Amino acid sequence: MIGILIFLLLWIIITFLIKLDSRGPVFYRHLRVGKDGKEFVCFKFRSMRVNSDQNKLVSDPKDDRVTRTGYLLRKTSLDETPQLINVLIGDMSVVGPRPALPSQVKEFSGSDFDKLLVKPGLTGWTQVNGRNSIPYEKRLELDGWYAKNWNLLLDLRILFKTLFVLLKQEGIYDVK
Repeated sequence: MIGILIFLLLWIIITFLIKLDSRGPVFYRHLRVGKDGKEFVCFKFRSMRVNSDQNKLVSDPKDDRVTRTGYLLRKTSLDETPQLINVLIGDMSVVGPRPALPSQVKEFSGSDFDKLLVKPGLTGWTQVNGRNSIPYEKRLELDGWYAKNWNLLLDLRILFKTLFVLLKQEGIYDVK
């Protein structure tokens, strides 16, 4: 709740910028998979043009599907801040693996499912150890490691490291 109050003024400004930059809704709602395979609606600020192919990952900062405001939001990770609402609802945690797409979970095998042992988070072990700059398989491995080794000290370490990752803006775009 405190996080939402802190971001409220910024969210109002972001809302104005999104509406000024492109037509369509302010929020992008998408289905994700969380703890124990439970599906939930995840909230983000919309960073892509309406009717864009949402299933194809953005791997290029100059992708023409991304709006000018969207580029800024993605670069600063502010597009993810509405997920504080998901934390408040109880679908997500502040720290944990990033929530998976249902299509990704369908492709899981073996230890990939370890990721679903804990609630997904706004930040996590993968985000502070390479984010999207590391291959997807390695991200799954790091998420599984976190889920099996979770403890409060680890979460505090991740929160501390997150500040530096956000400031450096590393690993924002996906690698194939």
